[in-house]
Amino acid sequence: MKSRPRLAVLCDFREEGWLSMDLVGDMIATHLAAEHAAEYEVTKVQPRFVRLPIYPRRLHDRWLIRTAERSFNRYLVYPMWVRRNRSRFDLLHIVDHSYSHLALEAPSKPVAITCHDLNAFRCLLEPEREPRSVAFRAMTGRLLRGLKSAAAVACDSQTILDEILAHRVLSADRVSVVHNGVHPAYQPGPDAAADAQVDQLLGPRDPDALELLHVGSNRPRKRIDVLLRVFAALLPVAPKARLIKAGHLTPAQSALARDLGIEDRLSVLPLLSREVLAALYRRSTMLMLPSDNEGFGLPVIETLACRTPVLASDIPVLREVGGESVVYSPVGEVSAWTAAATAMLQERSEHPGRWNSRRDAGVLWASRFSWSEYANRSVELYRRIFGRSAF
Repeated sequence: MKSRPRLAVLCDFREEGWLSMDLVGDMIATHLAAEHAAEYEVTKVQPRFVRLPIYPRRLHDRWLIRTAERSFNRYLVYPMWVRRNRSRFDLLHIVDHSYSHLALEAPSKPVAITCHDLNAFRCLLEPEREPRSVAFRAMTGRLLRGLKSAAAVACDSQTILDEILAHRVLSADRVSVVHNGVHPAYQPGPDAAADAQVDQLLGPRDPDALELLHVGSNRPRKRIDVLLRVFAALLPVAPKARLIKAGHLTPAQSALARDLGIEDRLSVLPLLSREVLAALYRRSTMLMLPSDNEGFGLPVIETLACRTPVLASDIPVLREVGGESVVYSPVGEVSAWTAAATAMLQERSEHPGRWNSRRDAGVLWASRFSWSEYANRSVELYRRIFGRSAF
């Protein structure tokens, strides 16, 4: 009888702080090990992150040191680990496309890669849109070669798959859509400990206040400028509203909040555990996600799963993920966003039955996204890979 194929799930360094990538790695490894152990011997890989013996003297130095450590570990420590250990495995699954260069360290092994978006490769695929230095383009070229070498690529969404095909990065027979799932923490029921932590961060919940939420990074594609301007425009009709930003602001974004006169109505929270973030979703009146580009949009289904409505940008990927349970507004159009948010808040106050139906429909829609199904679809990819190999 043949032995089980030995599968390595290559995860991001946790020290990088990419919570969405940590979630994907944790869920893939956990569900594969729990539900497919009879077919695959699963090993979760996350090498030790090496700290450089450099100490910052100024705040700017800290950013430089973090960048240096990240590059040192991504491009030296992790590849060395793969080269030393590749003989232990029959298949590698890289769960973050920005680690695609690792595929080049195991040329004799089949590799699957999860591709969340093409932003990491934009300077090569659309150089006029994102011009970069020669050195940066060379580094990105190595990532892109790794992605192109994969035996199979799992895309978070049909939108990303279509973009890969449009740029001719891979052929259609090597790409598949495998939607992300919802972590069990994101559910509508109370969690006393997590709810209490949110109350400590934000103060007791005021039932008359409206708490509008954004979850995500401060990168330009997240359009935090639109978020802040829409919130400022809502204050005349919702003077007790509060904007909660889970994730830091840039100095420029903070300055815009001051210029708009909303600094005292804005609460910025640090990175939160999944349980506390779920409590924040449940407490909030609605989520606003004005991004102009996403690979999937995890906060959409996480929020819906917690029975909280969502207002999101009208872009294909968010329509794919949110379906008819989400209200959509044109990218970057502050007046349209303000009108849509106002209508949703009026529905909440004037038509509570309709509002509750919206919340219930969101929970039902989010239940379609399962990490167990993600593992099942991943196994289908592995079977196709091994069907083309001699294992």
